[in-house]
Amino acid sequence: MNETALKELLYKMADDQLIIGHRNSEWTGMGPLLEEDIAFSSMAQDKVGQSHALYQMLHSLGESEPDTVAFTRNAEQFHNCTLTELPNGEYDFSLIRHFLFDTAEAIRFELLTESSYAPLAQLAKKIQGEIRYHTMHANAWIKQLGSATEESVNRLQTSLEKALPYALGIFEPSPYEQELIAEGIFAGEEVLKEKWISRITEILSQTSLQLPDLSTLKPEFGGRTGQHTEHLQPLVEEMSEVFRIDPGAEW
Repeated sequence: MNETALKELLYKMADDQLIIGHRNSEWTGMGPLLEEDIAFSSMAQDKVGQSHALYQMLHSLGESEPDTVAFTRNAEQFHNCTLTELPNGEYDFSLIRHFLFDTAEAIRFELLTESSYAPLAQLAKKIQGEIRYHTMHANAWIKQLGSATEESVNRLQTSLEKALPYALGIFEPSPYEQELIAEGIFAGEEVLKEKWISRITEILSQTSLQLPDLSTLKPEFGGRTGQHTEHLQPLVEEMSEVFRIDPGAEW
């Protein structure tokens, strides 16, 4: 098995989950409704837990301890897509990002239940329940607010158009794409993207929102190779502040 290809896949998945988990946690105490405080906090906890499981998998392949990997790298060493690092903005943007990202993650993990790398397939099966809740939450709010008032529809439409180029960056091809496919580790980013387009189209068709022609959009690539927005480094510093004060502390 091509271990380098596998590690690249695991790093980008783990970093996605860690960074979006941190962003989701920023809604704690700030949500428009108490139930949304709780929902985003719960999803943040799930995602950080998923990232930890993936970092543990990397550790078993010879990489550093999960805490070291998560909290001692600088922004250019992260492999997350840039969508996950963007500031939360208003609730409409966070909701659209939640919908676009979690739909992709749900499909990614569905595909990974068939992975030839057994630990990854087992993890994908184990967390299906968590991911199902995340997509159900996103879909319910998109359907409700995407068909509610003129203001809610307009705000979501604006956020959808802003987020889509970054969302397409989720599917930035791996330099090891063919190896991952050939060895049955992962079906590939193009397969994932096509399934994602089909699924978000289905959900949006039940609302007043309009999906732009994705073929006309330029994907925001770069995150997978360490080329990030100016928003990631401050997030990484905030996220790792306590760990960096005393890396050897035991809680």
